[in-house]
Amino acid sequence: MAYLAPTLAAAAAISLMAGSAAQAQSCATKGDFNDSHLHMTNYVQEGVTPAKLLEIMGDRVPRATLFGIPLQQEWSHTLTGDFAPTYYLESDAPLYYYSFTDAVIAEAFLALPPAKRARFDPMITGFNPADMYAADHVRRVLTTYPGVFEGIGEFSIHKEFVSSKTAGGPASLMDPALDRLLEFAGEVGLVVILHNDIVMPFTKKDKERGYFEQAKAVLARHPNTTIIWAHTGLGRIVQPPSQHLQFLEEILSDPKLKHVNFDISWDEVAKYIVRNDQTIAATADLLNRHPTRFLLGTDWVGPTDPVKYFSLYDTYKPLWAKLTPEASANVRLCNHERLFDQARTRVRAWEKTNVAAAK
Repeated sequence: MAYLAPTLAAAAAISLMAGSAAQAQSCATKGDFNDSHLHMTNYVQEGVTPAKLLEIMGDRVPRATLFGIPLQQEWSHTLTGDFAPTYYLESDAPLYYYSFTDAVIAEAFLALPPAKRARFDPMITGFNPADMYAADHVRRVLTTYPGVFEGIGEFSIHKEFVSSKTAGGPASLMDPALDRLLEFAGEVGLVVILHNDIVMPFTKKDKERGYFEQAKAVLARHPNTTIIWAHTGLGRIVQPPSQHLQFLEEILSDPKLKHVNFDISWDEVAKYIVRNDQTIAATADLLNRHPTRFLLGTDWVGPTDPVKYFSLYDTYKPLWAKLTPEASANVRLCNHERLFDQARTRVRAWEKTNVAAAK
């Protein structure tokens, strides 16, 4: 994995910044981190309640996204017998889009007292991004549950194992349905959490730019849409390609793509980042130079164990130690607060204008 170590000059600058508490970003919320990537339910729509999530989050996690998984794993008795699969790797049976997940999330959120609702940022996921009607589904959910949702996702375009199993065929970065969806999200002010593998699994170096070039083109067409590229494009099988950090830098340094952010969620991603001193230093250098463009999420699915829930944050301790106070505060807390506060304001304003007209 070709991570680029920071230059001596950059390292010196980072050291100076790290010594200045004045560089720390101020957030309204205080805690260890805001969770920008949290699933309430799993691939068979089972999980935990928001109330239980709040117990686990405690005072350490002031805010978290709240979303299900848009795909349901089919239980095919002819394939697994009496074994009921709950994860997409446990059966060859297909996955299919399950739109009721949005109603489940909304009803669970609304069951909370208003003061506790403020700690969650609910997301719409129950749509097929290869369907031109996906944007209409999002509009329908917003008008049915005004005052609830702030974004869409996590939803997947290219995802290892998942894409090929999805009923109806895989989504595509070149599908106009995706453009229509992203355009509508920008109009409303919804934050978008997008999962797309940055390269194909086991891809050769000379083919690494395939998905990346397609993704860049899509992102560039929607400058008014706030987008979070989940996991920096990595996965269980999709390891960092030789140009991974260069790819991220290419987006981060392009003023036409200033609306694009990345999250470093998922323990599968963390293992790449904290693999050794070089990968930690190279990642820290990137985050220190672009402190407002990264967010922390756990990517846990229906967590019930506080020890496991906070394990990802603990795994990143070597990374936190290399960040400037400003970058650390932004990645852990402030970027989430800023992006989702903006979304709350914009989506509520859109609803005020459009919900009454739709009824």
